[in-house]
Amino acid sequence: MESLFLPQAKHAEGRLRLPGSKSISNRTLLLAALSRGETTLTGVLDSDDTRVMRGALAALGVQVDELDGPENVRVHGIGSGRGFPVKRAEIFLGNSGTSARSLAGVLAMADGEYELKGVPRMHERPIGDLVEGLRPAGANVRYLGQEGFPPLAISPRSRASSTTLRVRGDVSSQFLSGILMALPWTGEGARIEIEGELISKPYVELTLGLMARFGVKVEREGWNAFVIPASGGYVSPGTLEVEGDASSASYFLAAGTIGGGPVRVEGVGRASAQGDVRFTEVLEAMGAKIEMGEHWIEASGGPPLHGFDMDMNLIPDAAMTAAVLALFSEEPCTLRNIASWRVKETDRITAMSNELRKFGTRVQEGANFLRIFPSREFLRPRSSTVAPVMIDTYQDHRVAMAFSLAAFGPRPVRINDPKCVAKTFPRFFEEFEKLLS
Repeated sequence: MESLFLPQAKHAEGRLRLPGSKSISNRTLLLAALSRGETTLTGVLDSDDTRVMRGALAALGVQVDELDGPENVRVHGIGSGRGFPVKRAEIFLGNSGTSARSLAGVLAMADGEYELKGVPRMHERPIGDLVEGLRPAGANVRYLGQEGFPPLAISPRSRASSTTLRVRGDVSSQFLSGILMALPWTGEGARIEIEGELISKPYVELTLGLMARFGVKVEREGWNAFVIPASGGYVSPGTLEVEGDASSASYFLAAGTIGGGPVRVEGVGRASAQGDVRFTEVLEAMGAKIEMGEHWIEASGGPPLHGFDMDMNLIPDAAMTAAVLALFSEEPCTLRNIASWRVKETDRITAMSNELRKFGTRVQEGANFLRIFPSREFLRPRSSTVAPVMIDTYQDHRVAMAFSLAAFGPRPVRINDPKCVAKTFPRFFEEFEKLLS
């Protein structure tokens, strides 16, 4: 297996422009495809996950033109009421959860015969709550393997039996987001009621905000119900700029926190629509100095960091960065309400526990929490003669990126399968190493 050696790092300083947000890129590509008119998207992320979405749209007959590279595109929307130009297709999802949940919802409201399948891990990631939630709206979906999981066979939509739908909110917010984006395309009104506690609310807020940019305003009754008005469907906003990826920002801001800094990321800030900008609150609680503008954030600091006991439900992706920062704390660190980690690209609670223990750190894990205890050995003065810590990444881009921060500890690290970061940030290690000294 290919691996990447990261020597011990003593200092991090500099600035970088973040790649586009994956969450915004994939949502806007799909919404633009469903809209009336042409939409110009700028700053779109070019990564494995967004290529999955673009490949799916191409297979469905949606024209997406590159303007001056893959980051700037023009999407020719198909509008509502006519379905996709291609009525029979097999769609490859890779391991893109965002693409899988949103495309499954939209295709279930269409008039064609489609199969959705991905890599083996995708077939282990649940989708049943989304499928069952859409059945009253007329969805005809069969499971081709295990009940409740991809691959899926989708047939033309039937007449809706109810305008009130119910979906669980405590497994993945992507189920709700997928349903929210799919229903306005039909032009029909609907009410969606949430069963259980809705997790990852900022991602739902992001979905609603983008839907509004495309002309559909959803009425929200707290976090318990959402009312979609009957309408003519989505309408292109003309041009939309994709902001930088706040989840990706977490690794560089963390590097500034443990490597002195300052490290500045550009593309996200106070004006960001993404919930992961709240990771700055975790950094401040650990002792970092944070400065922020409308479209930039800067972090500086140094170990030892303060411990924390925090609910990470609102920032599940950036929370993985906090788990590695716990290695630099002299006090225990507890991440709570992270059950959604279990159904991501890998079982992230188990994966993070396994890799953290390689640094001589005691870790407790539960169904929805992770507790990391201090390691005196980890905070000892650095020595350049010790062997590197081998980090397994489980084909999970966030495991690879988060553990790059461990290079600021007492031993160098070697990241196995470093190319897995291509899922969301192909140039991550190049950008990371530019900040180090």
